[in-house]
This record gives sequence, C-alpha cells and structure tokens, in this order.
Amino acid sequence: MPPGHRSPQYDHDRPHRHREQGATAVQVGFVGLGAMGREMTRRLLAAGHSVQVWNRSRPAVDTLVAEGARPAGQLADVFANEAVVSMLADDHAVESLLLDARLLESASTAVHVNMATVSPGLARRAAALHASHGVGYLAAPVLGRTDVAAAGNLNILAAGADPDIDRVEPLFEAMGRKTWRLGTRPEAANVAKICVNFMLTSAIESLSEATALAEANGLAAGDLLDLVTGTVFPGPVYAGYGAMIAERRYEPAGFRLALGRKDVGLALDTAAAAQVPLPLAELLREALDQAITAGHADHDLAALAETSRHR
Repeated sequence: MPPGHRSPQYDHDRPHRHREQGATAVQVGFVGLGAMGREMTRRLLAAGHSVQVWNRSRPAVDTLVAEGARPAGQLADVFANEAVVSMLADDHAVESLLLDARLLESASTAVHVNMATVSPGLARRAAALHASHGVGYLAAPVLGRTDVAAAGNLNILAAGADPDIDRVEPLFEAMGRKTWRLGTRPEAANVAKICVNFMLTSAIESLSEATALAEANGLAAGDLLDLVTGTVFPGPVYAGYGAMIAERRYEPAGFRLALGRKDVGLALDTAAAAQVPLPLAELLREALDQAITAGHADHDLAALAETSRHR
C-alpha cells in the first residue's frame, strides 16, 4: 500500500483495551470459524475467556484448540456455555444450523449473540424462537475486516434486551473498539449493517468508475487517489480500497466480493419489504454479478473495479 494510505478499516491501529484485572472470565461457545470467526475467537482467548469452538469443517477447530480453545463435539455442547457467539455466512447457514427447536429446547445458555450479517426477517424469527425456549437473542453484526478483527478493533452494532447486552459486554470489549447500542429489537442492528454495507459498496463502485475514467484519459489511478484522499474524500474507505483498485491488488481478500453481492441483495430485499426504492442498489447488483461471472467472487470487494475497467 502506498505511504500514507490506510487499510479500508476502522481505526485498526488504536491500542486495544484489555479487561480490567480481576474481571470474571466468561464461558463462551463460538460457532463459525471462517476468517472473521477465527480472529474473533483469538481475541476472546487473549482476553482470558474460556472458549469452546464448533465448525462444520474440522481444521479450523484444530487450529484454535492448539491455541487454547476447547473443542465441541456437537452444537448442543456449545449451547451449554454461559453465552454463545455465532459468525456464520448468511441466512441459510444460521437457519439450518441454529434455528433448531430441539437445539434451543435443550440449551442452558443465557444468550445467543448472532454476529453475522443477516436479514431483518431472520432476526425477527430467531428472536421469537429463542424467546419461546427461554434463551436471549442478540443481533451484533460488525464493521471491520479480518485485520480489524485480529486487532480487536471492530465496531459492534448491538440490538436486543439491555440485560443481555450487559451480560456479554466483556466479550464485546475483547473483540471490538466500541459497541453501538441500537435498541431492543434485534433486527435494527441488521438493518444498520445492511445500510452501511450498501453505502460502502456504492463508494467502491463510484471510485471504480472514476478510476476507469481517469485511466482512459491518461491520468494514473494513483494520482487520482492521492488527490481524492488528500482533499474531498479522506478516510479509510477511499484510501484503503482506492489503493487496492489503483494497484489491482485483490488478494488476499479481506472481504470477499461474493459476500458484498449477498449484502446488496439483503439491502434490496429489505427495501422491497419496506416499499423503499433503491435504484442504485439495482445497478450495484448488476455490476457485482458481472464481476462474479468474470471470476472475481473470491477476490476482495475492490475487484468490483475490474467490471468498470472492462466495460
């Protein structure tokens, strides 16, 4: 990354807060050990919490067990901890694995914290099902990519019952720089995350198109980036993603383009349910679909720029 350009993250160089000496460790189960889940689990372990992990594939479990986590033989074991944190890919994964009446009926956990980016409709269904079995449910999606998660500097968007948020605040402090309380309805946190990701993807698309325009007229992408980030658009999104676009550097992916496509789809679905037109989101979905067809699904979301260049 060019000197002076920051990663497309959120204050990732802020010193991480440690729990106060003598604070009680939480017995927590963690479900979903993808790139984000692994780093979040490491932050919990580093803060002194006792973490039991479960994942559909075994290698990620073995890696974290070697770092101090406890393995779970089955999902029911995870739901015997004081709190459960899940970080799964999408609505389908959450619904198929965790919205199981039998699993929740046997659960002794006090609260399940779903930190995935999912639809408001799923959040409402999940909250109702958990409540019917006496288990608290929180939505707590995050802002930040894998390097931010590794530093414990995520912004956590939390919604649900205040006592449940209070109960898991030590976990949030280990994983994040700030917890944004967004009310008692879990779906509100998911709406906020969907809105933020829609705006983020819109910014990347506008930067991509502007870069293609500059390059087509003989202006180097790096020069445009320096101008933009030094004047009207300072900050991590334009600086970080702009550097990746200028350098055509899309691996390793901090946030996969396919997940960006999922989130724009969530924005459109949420908008349709509320009868709110999102014409820009329609264009973004088309551009993302073109990028996926061109083979960029597993590249960073910044690879959206290649669609603009190839048009």
